[in-house]
Order: sequence, then structure tokens, then C-alpha cells
Amino acid sequence: MKSRLSFSLLLLGALLSGCSDSDSDNVNVDDKDTATPSEPATFNFVEGTIDQAHAAMRAGTLTCEALVQGYIDRIEAYDDTGPSLHAVINLNPRALDRARTLDRNYAVDGPSGPLHCVPVLLKDNFDTADVTTTAGGTAMQYNRSPDDAFSVTGIVDAGGIILGKANLDEFAFGFVGSSAIEGQVKNAYDPSKGPGGSSSGTGAAIAASFAMAGTGSDTGGSIRVPSSLEGLVGIRPSLRLVSQDGIVPLAASQDTGGPMCRTVQDCALMLDAMVGFDDGPHANQRQAFAYDSAAIETAEAYQVITNVPATYTDYLDPNGLEGVRIAALQPLFGDNTGENAQVQAKIREAIDAMRAAGATVDVLTADDLTARNVALDNLTGFASNSRFEFRNDLTAYLMSWPSNLDGHLRSFDAVEASGGYEARHTGTFASYGQIGRAIEDESDTSAQAVAYRQDYQRNLEQRPTIVRSGLMRILDNRDGDGPNANALGAPYDALLYPSVLSLAPTLGASPTTGSNNRLSPFSGFPALSMPAGMVQPAGNDSAPALPVGMELLAREFDEPMLIRIAYGYQQTARPRSAPTFTPELAANDD
Repeated sequence: MKSRLSFSLLLLGALLSGCSDSDSDNVNVDDKDTATPSEPATFNFVEGTIDQAHAAMRAGTLTCEALVQGYIDRIEAYDDTGPSLHAVINLNPRALDRARTLDRNYAVDGPSGPLHCVPVLLKDNFDTADVTTTAGGTAMQYNRSPDDAFSVTGIVDAGGIILGKANLDEFAFGFVGSSAIEGQVKNAYDPSKGPGGSSSGTGAAIAASFAMAGTGSDTGGSIRVPSSLEGLVGIRPSLRLVSQDGIVPLAASQDTGGPMCRTVQDCALMLDAMVGFDDGPHANQRQAFAYDSAAIETAEAYQVITNVPATYTDYLDPNGLEGVRIAALQPLFGDNTGENAQVQAKIREAIDAMRAAGATVDVLTADDLTARNVALDNLTGFASNSRFEFRNDLTAYLMSWPSNLDGHLRSFDAVEASGGYEARHTGTFASYGQIGRAIEDESDTSAQAVAYRQDYQRNLEQRPTIVRSGLMRILDNRDGDGPNANALGAPYDALLYPSVLSLAPTLGASPTTGSNNRLSPFSGFPALSMPAGMVQPAGNDSAPALPVGMELLAREFDEPMLIRIAYGYQQTARPRSAPTFTPELAANDD
């Protein structure tokens, strides 16, 4: 396999060495990530970054074809053999052709965009015309949309290459990370452990360096949970920021897509490509957060509402922790026993490092939150909208294109009846079907149906106000809402708490997540999970070290603050370590 890499390098290396580097990435990296004139840039696939790949291309030591082939080789070596992570469902048969085209164009015009030749794995609920979109279920194995999801189009337009589709907890239902299509995803750090979910395949694949970056979708934690367990940076953007067009829904009122990467800077570049105004009917980009608000009508209005920066990479400041104010929410840290004690200890080390780098981090107790008129149980005690919306939202998605070419099923009821999913989800389909039908059929006056509709309406109308105003009282550091509220100190820039309360669970089990993951989807505020560091599982010195993740939550559309804080911590603490089960492939010069 290595011989294919060598051939590509010999064929195009000379051409690329003469290309201008005037369009280099707008990414602040330290010296070890940047090529120097006296030492030609080299690229290592394990932990390789976008900036490193581009530097190697400018130096003529790497081609796009070689980069894509190298990741394909790693998938072939480690996904179904070796540690058998089962992280990837399908490879894109056109990926290498696109790489060759980008190489030819690079020799004349230079890089195609900020994501030039960046191989990306999509969670297999993102549409792309080149590969089927199964959501992990055999019921949808023929599901092939006629075009790419809006956010996928953004990635491709920025120069990215869709390498393939990643496995997931089928239909994004949970945190186990298994599907009828590809089976159980394994944790890249310890294949005897679970990866979290539902973006489990993306998490394991990016951690194992099967691609440079990936996408996930998040309804109630599905980007942040696997990012935590796989040592990744995962961003759940503000609702309305990223179009939901072409993403198989779980609950349209809570769903959003986002990037999952090994570094903050790579996620910033991915987010640049994924955001943008979409005037299509499935964008879910509303003028206000209220569920019944009208759709945003113009790109100018979208910009005013979201305040998207020219590039999120402008906030990659290695001194970004200086002067920021963070509130750590102690009631969300867990009970401090067993694995949770290790999680807490590692996050407290991270807090100390943040303080040493110039941040103010206040640990707020339950009494402190009471003084701000906040009870966290009231903010996280609502139900997810997935039970109310999945049936009808899935049908709307499946009906959005004709089935005469791909023969895909066109309704939730058809998917349920097919049985094309894991047996463990039979009850979920039955329950979601019953609730969805009650939501749709207002003529059903049974007590149970009326109760479902009342609960759903409460989620749509009351939950946003309660959760958003509660979080704003903490962020603004005030004891109430409105002009008569009293300030209790300077406002905070972000909130901090564990992404997951435990370490990676036994394979086939869900991690202990608590209710922390609900704050972002219930409020629509952005959240970012990132590595706090690595820990050795207690009582087992021979076991591999496992990642601990911490979550940051900021005001609506303040993704720049999350990127600033996360990058500052990344550059200060260097918290990520590579898994040991998927090392760099050895040269094979046969």
C-alpha cells in the first residue's frame, strides 16, 4: 500500500514544489506545526493537521492523491482488521478522482480553498450524492439523495474531499454507538471500551486518524459525548447557525450538525465551511429562536442575526485565556466517586491551568446558583423533543425527493415495518411511532394523546424561556431578569462542566452522561467539548489511558468565544494524546 503513496509523490511532487504559498491557511500555529525553509515539510498521518498537510503540499513532499490514499490505507489496515474499530460504513468511490483533479488544478492555480484536499468523514446521516445515507439502519441502505446536504456543499466548495461515511448509533438514537449496517464501533483508545454516540464512528475515526476531520449531528449530546470519550474537539453550534438541510433528523427543533476534529484550529476551519444562509425549506434557520418564528429570508438578515465572522480562525489566539471569565458549575460535576472522581480531578487540573494562563474561573456551588435564581434541575428536567418529532420529521425527510431512482422507503411507518434496524430499537420505534401519531392527529382525544401534545407544547413554548433565561442569569452574573436585576459580579464569558461524568464504558454500554448535555440543545446556545487531559483507569495500571472531556457553553452565536478559550487551553496544556492501537503505517516498499 505504501508503494502507491510513493508513486504519487514522484509523479506530482516536482510540479507542486513550484506552487505559490501565498494562499496559506489563516491559522495560528506554534513553531513545531510550521515548515521552515531549511527543512522541507513532512506529513505524518497520525495526528496530522490541515496546516501541516498544506505546508507539505507547498513544499512538494505531499500530493492530494497521496493524502487521500494514505487515509484509505489506514482505514483498510485498522477498521475491519487490526483493532477492528468498525468506524467507517462506506468510502466515497470518487474521492481519489477528486484528489487527482485538485492536484492538477493546484499545479496551475494553487489551493482550491481553506479546506484544500482535506479528507472528511461524514456521519452517515449527512446526505451526499456520491454515497448512500443509511443512518446506520438496513431499512435505509438504498437511501441516496440526489444532492449533498447544504453543509456538505460548503465543505466541498472550500476544497474538502468527502472520504466516506462514518458509523453511528443508528438513527442517532443513543450513546452506545452501534448500527445494523456496520455493527459496534469501538473506542480508538481501548477497543474493549465504548465510543459514546451517536456520532460514534466519526469520533473513533478522527481519533484514530482515519481522516483529517469529520462531521457529527447533535440532538442531545451526540457530537459532544463521543468527542469527550475520543479526545476530540467537537462543536455543537448555536441552533439556526448551520442549515439542517440534508441531515437525517431526530428532532428538527433540537438538531444541528457540527465539526469533530483533533485540534481547535481544524474545527474552526470546518465551521467556516459549514455555516451560511440557506433559503431552502429544510434549513431550520428562523428569524428568532421561537419555534413558530418565520424563516430568515436573506443572507443579509442571516448575517445580522448570527454575526458570523469572516473566519473563526481569527479567534485562534494562543493567549486567548488571558482576561476571560468562566463559571464552572459544580452541581454538574457529579458525585466524586469511582470514575467520576478521576473525571473531576482532571477537570480541576484543567481549571488550574486556565487560571495560570490568565483566566478567571469561579466555581459556582448550588447556593451560588440559588443566589442567581437558578435551579439546574429546572433547566435540565425537560424531555427531549426526539420522542415527539422523530416520526413526522423522518417522514418529511424521506419524502423530500422521489424514490424512482434509489427505491428508498418514504415514511417512518415504512421504516418501522421493515424491521431494518437493531432489535434493541424495536421498542423505540414503537414508542416514537405512537407519540408521533398522537402529535399529528389532534382528533385523538384519548388521555394519553392529549398528555403527549401538552408535554410537547410545553417544550416548544415554556422550555426555551426557562432554560435560556436561567443560563443568561448565570452568564450575566445577575440575580434576575430585566432592568431591576442586581449584578453579583462581572459577567462570565462561558460556563464549564464535564462533557461526560465517567470514563469510556464497557463496549456495548452507554457512558454516564448525567443531564449536562441537555443545556445546549434546550437553549440553542453553542457548546464545545474538548480534551481536559488523559487519565489512567483506577486499579488497572496496564489499561490504556483514556481521555476526559470538558464542555464549554457560551451565549447564542458566540462560537468565537468558545474557540478562543479552547484554543488558549489547547496551546497551554496540550491535552490530547494519540491512541496507541492505530500507529503510523510502516513503509512497504515491495
